[in-house]
Amino acid sequence: MSTQPHILIVEDDSEISKLLTRYLRTNSFRVTVAPDGRDFDRLLADHRFDLLILDIMLPGEDGLSLCRRARAASAIPIIMLSARGEDLDRIIGLEIGADDYVAKPFNPRELLARIRAVLRRTAEGSVAARPLGVRNYRFLGWTVDTVQRTLTDASGARVAITSAEFDLLNVFCERPGRTLSREQIVDLTQGRAVGPYERSVDILVSRLRSKIRLGDDEPSIIVTVRSSGYQFTPEVDAA
Repeated sequence: MSTQPHILIVEDDSEISKLLTRYLRTNSFRVTVAPDGRDFDRLLADHRFDLLILDIMLPGEDGLSLCRRARAASAIPIIMLSARGEDLDRIIGLEIGADDYVAKPFNPRELLARIRAVLRRTAEGSVAARPLGVRNYRFLGWTVDTVQRTLTDASGARVAITSAEFDLLNVFCERPGRTLSREQIVDLTQGRAVGPYERSVDILVSRLRSKIRLGDDEPSIIVTVRSSGYQFTPEVDAA
């Protein structure tokens, strides 16, 4: 069995898909291409993929809809592509669960770097970052397993969480009670300058807040500190 990561590219432009296929294969990736949502569904049903690259502008069902459906079913890493390069596309993609966004036209080397970064965070993220010997973080009945990269609620039910969301939660659990700026969060989770990614931090925080809900009348456990950043408020036990 091949150990090369398997990427599914959903792109209706045959020239772009051929270029990406050749480039990624020369960089040790397995690549499968789907031109539309129907082939996307068929391939997902028949194969296991390590990452999805979804173009937003597709015939029939668009890439944002495919992203939403894929995210509802699994935590597979997703990178969105768009010819528009508009902030709105990027924000919507991140809000519905994409891990990263690349605007067309793009340099294939940039996309390759983004792919490797997302896969690295998925496979290793918290392992390198967590304090030595820590496997689990617990707060208010919730459990964060840093080895399996899972989140379990107080009832013992597993909560679906993306790689990017997990990395953010892991950073908060390592530093409870500490106010973290957006720049610090981006550096700790992604290791790159903030630039246009500052907004992505706000989106990820919003997604985490919606998943870690203590009750309709309870305040959020991730507090916005005006002009400073975010603070994770509960006490966290490490084991």
